[in-house]
Amino acid sequence: MTSDRIERARASLLGLALGDALGSQFFVPANRAAFETRELPPAPWQWTDDTEMACSVLLVLARHGTIDQDALAAGFAHRHDFDRGYGPSTNRLLRLVREGGDWRELAREPFDGQGSWGNGAAMRVAPLGAWYADDLGEAARQAELSASVTHPHPEAVAGAIAVAVATAIAASTPERLAPGVFLDRVLEHVPATQVRQGILEARKLLTIRDPGSAAAVLGNGRQVASHDTVPYTLWAAARHLDDYENAFWTTSAAGGDVDTTCAIVGGIVATRTDLPPRWLEACEPLPSWVATSWAGDGPGTPQ
Repeated sequence: MTSDRIERARASLLGLALGDALGSQFFVPANRAAFETRELPPAPWQWTDDTEMACSVLLVLARHGTIDQDALAAGFAHRHDFDRGYGPSTNRLLRLVREGGDWRELAREPFDGQGSWGNGAAMRVAPLGAWYADDLGEAARQAELSASVTHPHPEAVAGAIAVAVATAIAASTPERLAPGVFLDRVLEHVPATQVRQGILEARKLLTIRDPGSAAAVLGNGRQVASHDTVPYTLWAAARHLDDYENAFWTTSAAGGDVDTTCAIVGGIVATRTDLPPRWLEACEPLPSWVATSWAGDGPGTPQ
C-alpha cells in the first residue's frame, strides 16, 4: 500500500463526499434558488449513502489490498445508516445481510435474477478507480467485483467500470486531457451496454455547453438507473476535469439525482484539482472509522 495510492483515493473520496453533501442540499426546497444562481446554501451539508458506501469501499481496499466481496458486503451491512437516504431495495438487502442472508443470492433477486441496474455501484466507486490509477484494466476488474455485491446487473456493472476507469485516467494523467480523448479512453474498457451507448452519445455532445440540453439526451439520474446517470456525469467531468467548482455547478444544473451525479463527478475531478476550502468547511466530516485507511493529518481528515 503506497502513499501515492492512499493519497489519490483519499482525494477522490473527499471530492465525492463534498459533491454528495452539497448536491444533497438541492433537495431542500429553500435552497433551489441558490443553486440556480450558484450561491452556496447554508451549512452544514450532510452527505448521504453515496459517501457512506464509498468509505466502506476504501476501507476494504486499505485492509485487504483488493476488493474482498464478503468483507465489503459485511461492511456495507454493518455501517448501513437507514437515515442516509438508501434506496428501498438496498435497505432491504443490507438488512437481510445483517440478519445472516447471503449477499450473492439477495443481490440477484431483482430483475428476474440479474440484479439491480441502479446507479448505486457507480456512485461509490471513484476512490477505487483512484486506488488503481496505475492499472486501468485492474480498475475495471475491481470495479466489477465491488458492483456485484449489491448491483450485479450488467448495466450497473458497466456504470461502475466506467466511473472507476474515468477516475483512474484522471488521476494518472497530469497533463491536460481533451474531453474527447478522455471519453475515448474510458470507452476502451466499458462493455457493450446501454451505459456504453450513452457514453458514445456523450462523446458527440461535448460541443454542447448547456447541461439541460445534454441531460435531455443522456439522462440526469432521475430514473436512478446506471444508464440514466453515468453518461451525463462523464460528459460533465470531461468538460471540467481541472475545475471542481465548475464541474459541480455544471452537473447540478441538470437536476435529477443531484447528490449522486455530483458525487460521481466530484470523485473523478478531485483527483487532479484542489477542493474549495470554504466548501470543505461547510461539509460534514467523513466518519471516524474510515480514518484507518490512511495515515497522517491534513485538510479533510475525518474527525
